[in-house]
Amino acid sequence: MAPAADPNSTGTTGGGATRDQASVKVPAKDSKKKDEKKDEDLSEEDLALKQQLELYVERAQDSDTGLQKAALESMRQEIRTATSSMTSVPKPLKFLRPHYGTLQAHFEKMADSDLKKLLADILSVLALTMSPEGERASLKYRLLGSEGDIGSWGHEYVRNLAGEISQEYAKRQTEEALIDDLMELVGQIVAFHMKHNAEPEAVDLLMEVEDLDLLVEHVDNANYKRTCLYLTSSAKYLPGPDDMLVLDIAYTIYMKFEEFPRALQIALYLDNMQYVKQVFTSCNDLKKKQQFCFILARHGITFELDDEMCSEDEDREALQEIINNTKLNEGYLTLARDIEVMEPKSPEDIYKAHLLDGRASGGGSVDSARQNLAATFVNAFVNAGFGQDKLMTVPSEASSSGSSTSWLFKNKDHGKASAAASLGMILLWDVDSGLAQLDKYFHSTDMHVIAGALLGVGIVNCGIKNDCDPALALLADYIDREDSSIRIGAIMGLGLAYAGSQNEQIRSKLTPILGDAKASLDVIAFTAISLGLVYLGSCNEEVAQALIFALMDRSESEVGEPLTRLLPLGLGLLYLGKQESVEATAEVSKTFNEKIRKHCDMTLLSCAYAGTGNVLKVQHFLGQCAQHLEKGETYQGPAVLGIAMVAMAEELGVEMAIRSLEHLLQYGEQNIRRAVPLALGLLCISNPKVNVMDTLSRLSHDADTEVAMAAIISLGLIGAGTNNARIAGMLRNLSSYYYKDASLLFSVRIAQGLVHLGKGLLTLAPYHSERFLLSPTALAGLVTLLHACLDMKAIILGKYHYVLYFLVLAMQPRMLMTVDENLKPLSVPVRVGQAVDVVGQAGRPKTITGFQTHSTPVLLSAGDRAELATEKYVPLSPILEGFVILKENPEFREDN
Repeated sequence: MAPAADPNSTGTTGGGATRDQASVKVPAKDSKKKDEKKDEDLSEEDLALKQQLELYVERAQDSDTGLQKAALESMRQEIRTATSSMTSVPKPLKFLRPHYGTLQAHFEKMADSDLKKLLADILSVLALTMSPEGERASLKYRLLGSEGDIGSWGHEYVRNLAGEISQEYAKRQTEEALIDDLMELVGQIVAFHMKHNAEPEAVDLLMEVEDLDLLVEHVDNANYKRTCLYLTSSAKYLPGPDDMLVLDIAYTIYMKFEEFPRALQIALYLDNMQYVKQVFTSCNDLKKKQQFCFILARHGITFELDDEMCSEDEDREALQEIINNTKLNEGYLTLARDIEVMEPKSPEDIYKAHLLDGRASGGGSVDSARQNLAATFVNAFVNAGFGQDKLMTVPSEASSSGSSTSWLFKNKDHGKASAAASLGMILLWDVDSGLAQLDKYFHSTDMHVIAGALLGVGIVNCGIKNDCDPALALLADYIDREDSSIRIGAIMGLGLAYAGSQNEQIRSKLTPILGDAKASLDVIAFTAISLGLVYLGSCNEEVAQALIFALMDRSESEVGEPLTRLLPLGLGLLYLGKQESVEATAEVSKTFNEKIRKHCDMTLLSCAYAGTGNVLKVQHFLGQCAQHLEKGETYQGPAVLGIAMVAMAEELGVEMAIRSLEHLLQYGEQNIRRAVPLALGLLCISNPKVNVMDTLSRLSHDADTEVAMAAIISLGLIGAGTNNARIAGMLRNLSSYYYKDASLLFSVRIAQGLVHLGKGLLTLAPYHSERFLLSPTALAGLVTLLHACLDMKAIILGKYHYVLYFLVLAMQPRMLMTVDENLKPLSVPVRVGQAVDVVGQAGRPKTITGFQTHSTPVLLSAGDRAELATEKYVPLSPILEGFVILKENPEFREDN
C-alpha cells in the first residue's frame, strides 16, 4: 500500500517544489530536468534521500531529546555535505522546503536548549531559499543559533547573511538600537571572506556597517595588495568624508606591510604631509628613499627633508636634489638621444606646407609679424627642453652677427617678449645654461626683450627648485619697474618658477602690487595669477584677503574687462582641490559687483572641487549652464570648464561629461558653445579620443570664429605631445582652409606646435601614477590657459599671447626611465601595453594587454602601463613611470 501512496506524495511535493522554484527564480536548468522527468518520478537515490529527510523532520519534533538530537545532527550533516551545481538548489534544501513551516512552528514551541540552537542553525540555512524578501529570517535564526563556524554552511549562505546584516544595521542605526551581536557576526564573516579571496565582499560589508578599522586585523601578506587596490579604486565613487576614511585605511595597511611607495601615493592623494613624513621616517633603505623622492618630484610639490627623515647630511642633500627635480633635464635628454630625436626641428618641418595644394603656401594677406609670432611659439613647443633649435640658439659662427637676435627682431613689440621667453622654453629645466644664454637679453634697451628674458628665467626654473633661488634673485629687482610689460614678465616668471612653493618672500613682494592704485589692470591680473600659483591649494587667508580687496577695488569699467576675470581665478587657485575650505570665500564673493559675482562664484567652486569627481557639483554647473542670459554675463564659461575640472577625476566621469557637453553644444547659448571645446580639451588632454577629435573637428569649421578658435586650440591640447597623425592632418587642412584669416591661422599654428610638443616626448596630462595622482601645479597651468582662452580675441590674440607659456607647468616627459642603484641609466626590456583594470578579479590576472616589448627608456601614451620583462631586476616602485630605480634580484639565476 505504501509504495502506491508514495508516487502520489512525490508527485505533490515534486509539484510543490516546481511551484516554489518559480517563486525563487532558480535558473532554468532545473526546470528542464523537471520536464524530462515528468513521466518517471525521482531517481532511486533522490527518493531515498527525500524519505530520509522527511523521517528526520518527524523525529525532530519527537518528545525524546536523544532522538531529536540525532535527527537534527543528521539533518545538519546532510545539508552540509550536499554539493550543488552553481545553478540549482542543493537537494536537501529542495526536499526540506515543504517542511520549513512545520520546523518553524516547532522551533517556537521548543524550550531553550542546545537543541533549539541546533534547529535555529538549520532554519537559518533553510531561510536562504525560503524566507520572503525583507524579513531577514536567515539572520534572525543565525543570531538565535549556536556560535558555530559560519563558513561550514557554504559561501552562498555567508553572502546572503552579509546582505541581511547591512539591511539590519541600517534599520538599527535609525532606531539607535545596540549592534554588538551584529558586529560579532561581521567579524566572523570578514574573516571568512578574507580567507577565501573575497576581499571586495569583506570591504563592502565593512563599509555598510561603517567599521573599516576591522579590516586591518584581517589582512595578511597574501591579500593586502588586492584589498588595498579595491579600497583605493572604490574611494573615487564614495561621497566625502567616506572616501578619505577608506584611503586612510589603505594607507595604514600599506604601512603595516611596508609597501612604502603605495603608501606614499595615498599620502600625496590625501595631500597629507604628515603621512609623507611618516613614510620617510618608517623606511630605512636609502635606495627606497631615493625612489620616494622621484615620486615627489614627479608630483611637483615642494618638500623639505629634515634630520628625522634622513639623518646623514650627505644623503639628505642627495635626496633633496632629486626632490628638487635637478635630474629631470638629464633624464629627458637621455631619452631624446635614445629615441634619436635630438635633431632640432624648424616650424616649417611641422607645418609641412608642401603636402598642401598651391593656394595656402603663398600665405596671401597674412601679416608677417603674426606669422613670425606663431612660428616663435611652434618652435618653442616643438624643441622644448632640447637645448637647441633653428631660430633662437643658432651658434654665432653660423652668421657673423649671431642670428638669434635677428629672429628676435622679426617680431614686433610685444611679440619680442614671447620670442625672448621662448629661449627659456627651449632650455627648459636646464637652469645653468638657461640663465647663461638668457643673460644677453638683460642688457637690451628694448623693454619687451627684457620682459621676455624675465619670463624666460621663470620658464627655465619651472618645476626645478634650487637652494640658491636664482629666479627670485634675478626677478625681484624688476617687479617694481615703471614699464608694465617688464613688471608682468617678472611677476609671471616668479609664478612659474615658484608654483606651489608658498614662498613668503614672494608674497611680501607681490601683495602690495594688488593694492597699488597706480598699477595697471594687466599687472594686477598677472599678480593675482602668480600669487594663486605660488600659494596653490594652500587656502592662505592673507593672500585670499589681498585678492578679495583687489577685486572689490575694481571700477565699473574695469569689471567688464576680460583680464579682470583672471583675478577670481587667482583666488580659486588658492583653494585648488580643497573642497569645503572655499565656502567662506565663496560667501564673500557674493558681495562683489554683480557683473563679476557669479563668474567669481563659478570659478571658485570649479577650482575647489577640481579632480574630486563630485557628482553634485557637476549637476550644479550643468544647472548654471541651463539658464538663458540677458545682460552679457560671462559666468557660464567657467561653469562649463568646471564640469570638466570636476569630472576629470575618473574614466567613467569623463565619458559622462563628454556626453553632457555634447548636449550643451546642441542647446546652449553662444557663450556656452565657446567654452565647450575647451572643456573637451581638458577632459582628454594629451589623450586624443576619436569621438572627441571628431566633435572638435566639426566645431573647428563653426560659423562663430570664437568657437572655431577654441576648437582648434583644443585639438592641439588633446593631441599635445602625441604626434597624432590624424590631428596633424586635420590641422594642416585647416591651415589651408583659413589661410586668409590671420587669427584663425594663428590658432592653427599654435595647435600644430602643441601636437608635436617636445617632438612627441612630452605630455600635458596632469594625472600620473596610473591616473591615480593629480599634480596640482600641472592642473593650475592648464586651467589658467583655458580661462584665458575663454576670451581669445582679447588675451591670446591681443598682446598677452605669452599666457600660452602657462602650459609649461603641465609639461612632463611621458617616459619610463630605469636607473641602477647609482642613478645611472640602465637599459632593460619592458612590456608596454594598454592598462587593464583588474580590481576585484580572481587570481592573478594580466594587468596589460596587447603589449610590445621594448628596452628602456620608453615612451608611455595615455592609458599605457609598463611591466619589467626580466626577472633579473626588481623595481623599487610598483608603478613603472618616470624614473624607476632597479635593484638586482638576489634570487635571480642565469639559465645556462
